[in-house]
Amino acid sequence: MSLLTTTRRLVFFDTTGAAYQPVRHGDRASGRSVFKIKPKGASNRADDAVHTEDWLELARAMLIEQLPARCKALTGGTVNYLRYGAEKLKSYELDPELANALSIPAKGNASDATASISRAAVEAAIDAFVRNQQDGDHAGVFDHFGNPRDYWVRSSRNRDNRVYPTKPIVGFILNKTELNGGWGQKSDAAARLHNAGFIIVGEDDAPVAPPEKYDHLIRDADRIRLCALNYFIEAAREQGKAQVAIRAGDLATAMGLQDAFPNICQALGGEKFQQLAEVPPPTHTEPNPSSSTTFTYRLAGQAEADSMTNETTATPRTATNLILYGPPGTGKTYRTAWEAVRLCLGEQVAADLDGKDQRDALMAEYRRLVSEGRIEFATFHQSMSYEEFVEGLRPSTGDDAEEGPEDLATSTGFRLKPHDGVFKRISERARLDQADNGSSARLDRSARIFKVALGRRQVEDDRIRHGLDHGLIHVGWGGDIDWAAERFDDFNEIYSEWRSKKDAEATGHDGNIVITYSFRADMQVGDYVVVSDGRDRIQAVGRVSGEYYYDSGAEYHPHRRQVEWLWRDDNGTERSRFYPNGFRRHSVYKLNQTIIDWDALEAIIFGDTAPRASRSARDHVLIIDEINRANISKVFGELITLLEPDKRLGMENEIRLVLPYSKKPFGVPANLHIIGTMNTADRSIALLDTALRRRFTFRELMPDPSVLSTNIDGINLRALLTTINDRIEYLFDREHQIGHAYFTGCKTRSDVAEVMRYKVIPLLAEYFYEDWSKVAIVLGETGKGEARFIVSEPLKRPDSMAEDDFSGERLRWRVKDQFDFSEFEV
Repeated sequence: MSLLTTTRRLVFFDTTGAAYQPVRHGDRASGRSVFKIKPKGASNRADDAVHTEDWLELARAMLIEQLPARCKALTGGTVNYLRYGAEKLKSYELDPELANALSIPAKGNASDATASISRAAVEAAIDAFVRNQQDGDHAGVFDHFGNPRDYWVRSSRNRDNRVYPTKPIVGFILNKTELNGGWGQKSDAAARLHNAGFIIVGEDDAPVAPPEKYDHLIRDADRIRLCALNYFIEAAREQGKAQVAIRAGDLATAMGLQDAFPNICQALGGEKFQQLAEVPPPTHTEPNPSSSTTFTYRLAGQAEADSMTNETTATPRTATNLILYGPPGTGKTYRTAWEAVRLCLGEQVAADLDGKDQRDALMAEYRRLVSEGRIEFATFHQSMSYEEFVEGLRPSTGDDAEEGPEDLATSTGFRLKPHDGVFKRISERARLDQADNGSSARLDRSARIFKVALGRRQVEDDRIRHGLDHGLIHVGWGGDIDWAAERFDDFNEIYSEWRSKKDAEATGHDGNIVITYSFRADMQVGDYVVVSDGRDRIQAVGRVSGEYYYDSGAEYHPHRRQVEWLWRDDNGTERSRFYPNGFRRHSVYKLNQTIIDWDALEAIIFGDTAPRASRSARDHVLIIDEINRANISKVFGELITLLEPDKRLGMENEIRLVLPYSKKPFGVPANLHIIGTMNTADRSIALLDTALRRRFTFRELMPDPSVLSTNIDGINLRALLTTINDRIEYLFDREHQIGHAYFTGCKTRSDVAEVMRYKVIPLLAEYFYEDWSKVAIVLGETGKGEARFIVSEPLKRPDSMAEDDFSGERLRWRVKDQFDFSEFEV
């Protein structure tokens, strides 16, 4: 679910997924609420910071110029200067309107290539360059660049001149006069344009091949799709055409590709390109693939495209519960990744990623979905419990989720609080997902909620009404001190200031200190407030829209913030509808995040229009490895019933249960799919919990010798694997065979010998409980002639033991130093 709101238009994430937001500060001199940005070479002194109220300027500074700005975790904590791409901030999510203005993607990762710039931005920059050449427009940018030398970009429009120097074009887009023009860094001009799907050429318009040594440059199908989009699809749309044809040979020539027709045809015909270009599936000529293969795309109008989108998203979904089982080494891990990508992205995308040659691309897509939180992975084991998988109680010494303000002081001991397990986390993430980026009304569940009292009931009703009528929250604690200075972000600074100016004997529990900290520093723009009406009722809910400011002319309560009211009812409603604990007497404090019923709060605010799970919510997948190793009844508990497709949320027989620890209702959404894996050599499928068997589809993955080579340095791997497995099945059973994956990486005879020595033979010894005579049979040891893999030597009876004490000959088994593969020679 998106964390963006109308007051939070840029969010960053660290490697653990924790979210951070840029923080506004009150500027005493101007009375404005501003972001603070540290220019290059500046110190940490507050006077060196650049101030801006504009989200666009902030986003440009942090994402493009990569300057540090003051940020804070969404869950609270200290405010620090943080830089995107440094130690903490590794990815971002940006308001689409701002992303479009900056010509960068709305979502990005610092480890990826620098954010792409749009086709519209590039062509507009080329237009500006042409005007500069004709009449000197934009001289402030273009005159800083000398005569072009090495790198040029081909325009995607039909122009008299189609090639333009890279540095001035990118410099104009980024409003920079100093940058490199080549490929070496992802921020260099040619690299930026290349990664945006533009063709880098020489001055003669001949395509220049990107250097292989740079990993930050896009390649292969990704580059083909972007170039086809820019030079064919968008160019045709710009001319108002109803359809456009792309011939594989023409695209190859334009890009300077050699012998790439299979890759080009696969990219042009795949669902990924249809989604990127927003076109329906194309028609194509035969043969396919070929240089002459021509793909024809119908360019739908926006209304038609919206209609197709609505049709697609309205299609009812059916939850998948699947278990892949088989002996070790049969490709369950690879198939699980493919199934997860298929369930998340659709059949066509998965089909394009199927096959040995696409493994790297598949795993890249899989890792992307994991980073987005759409795929979660868990491994079951013998000690796995309900408390780990669903929810349980864990000791806590007090953290940001608990109620304030006493959390600000040091506490001793601990409390037990509910902690969500992986199953509950991904269920809630799937239920609340919105593919429409939050266009339907929902509350931001990552924000905190503060209880605020605007005055004493029936005594200061005029103060309460004033706040509700004018979009204000206000408190009187904190005296006549203006707390807007940046240093008062810190609790200790507030504590010291109050003791030095007002009360030298004050403790950290003094209301003037803790309430001032909660209202001034802990509360952030984008957090929510509920206005209390006594201990058990509320009369308004709002979103904080402004920073703290001190109103020296106020008749009462000079410490204030602006609020956008989302709901107001002078008659009020019961607090217990969304929060079980009675309100405290403190004027301002943070509610306990773990016990807030967000669904109930949304119902209060939105009434009958309270948002349900979005129909366009994206599919999510939970992968459970080794699902047969845990006690299923102990792990799933009463929730085993909720896994059935017809019992999912929104389905005909929907079921919700109240969880035992959090006491909150819980259901499993229909867009959450579960994939389990099971090693049959570890535990037979026949021993699985019956309740689990009834709710899952089982798909067997057995060894497939056909994927192996028939000649690896003279060894027929297919024959080797088939023979071994035939003997295992005869002596033991089919569930303990050897999988083909053990041998798929073998390139030489020594590779095969290494697999046999360190993987296959130890596994056989485990299967047969160290009965080496059976291992010998599987390996084809006949006892005649030279041994092939293992050697037996008779053991001499100790002289001190009688001969009658032995029932037969005792043997010592040893793995040979050199293996004999003659039985499987080509």
